[in-house]
Amino acid sequence: MSETSNKYFVTGGGTGGHIYPALAIADTLTSDGAKVFYVGNKRNMEFELAGKKGYKFLHVSVSGMPRKLNPKFFWWGVKLVKAVLYSIKYIKKYKPSAVFATGGYVSAPMIFACRITKTPYIMHDCDAMPGLVTRKLCKKAKYVTLAFERAKKYIPNKHTIVTGNPIRAIFKTLNKDAAREELGLQNKITLSVMGGSQGAKSINNTVIELIKELSQEKDLQIIFQTGKKNYEEVIAHLRQLYPAFEQDKNLIIKPYFDNMASVLKASDIVVSRAGSLSISEICASETVPILVPYPHAAANHQRINAKSLLDNGACIYIEDSDLEPNKLRSAIVELIESPVKMNYIKQNTSHLAKYDAAREISDLIIQVGK
Repeated sequence: MSETSNKYFVTGGGTGGHIYPALAIADTLTSDGAKVFYVGNKRNMEFELAGKKGYKFLHVSVSGMPRKLNPKFFWWGVKLVKAVLYSIKYIKKYKPSAVFATGGYVSAPMIFACRITKTPYIMHDCDAMPGLVTRKLCKKAKYVTLAFERAKKYIPNKHTIVTGNPIRAIFKTLNKDAAREELGLQNKITLSVMGGSQGAKSINNTVIELIKELSQEKDLQIIFQTGKKNYEEVIAHLRQLYPAFEQDKNLIIKPYFDNMASVLKASDIVVSRAGSLSISEICASETVPILVPYPHAAANHQRINAKSLLDNGACIYIEDSDLEPNKLRSAIVELIESPVKMNYIKQNTSHLAKYDAAREISDLIIQVGK
């Protein structure tokens, strides 16, 4: 393990797929004795999540680039210049040894500032199809780290390494029995449903139709993350279809789980969107993913992520437009009734798991910051 007393910036935000890898790196660097600052937009979720971890937060007011040339584009450009100037100011004030950026619009001002001030930076991209910021700004990065091998062909940087996504250390140390005990679950087949922090209506609505049958007839334990926005709607719908659901000991239903590592580690089957970080954590949890990619994701990246797993025999794939109760029921029941198929997919997801990416990337950051 590396030892350092340097200062570093990590930047990335807007979605969990950009924030959680940045926090995993921040935690690793901090464990080495470094001082870490988080650069992001205080109006996004990175502000709350970085604050909970105790990181000093450096605000940049930045938003996604408008897709059309109009007055909004002009004002976006003005705000971007201001954000770059603020980022330069932060670099001059705190003098980071290096900057780690997870791509996306939130990280763009700091990357521009790194180029202007000649501060070394490393970029990481989570998706099988790298994002626009990564593709356009990675050329002068000291290193580019990637979650997917197939992403390499889009990266014009010869110092590109496939590390996998940096995930929290608990995924390597927590076992299934301990995770189930933490959640008050029995030692039997467990299904978790997650559509990301905001939930996924199509997944929620389909699962609601199946909950009573899967719990009562199939005796599945079900952990259901509805998303904060959709929780009340899900509960109201469940009360109509299954009035006794609140007394069902097989069910845990919450808007959001802070301990997602425990949820995934406790599970045998996971119904999920196909965000890259979710996929990385699922693979590190020895589960069978049933992936339903979000159809409107930028650059179609969720479909590409999911099909990368499908090509490795590491998931069941359902298009959002094809998702309905009978199709999802069939997929789940087939797994329950075929332990051989379930174990085959679990082995394939485990083979794709990358537990040490945070350590590998942090060592690169320390190296370029010397």
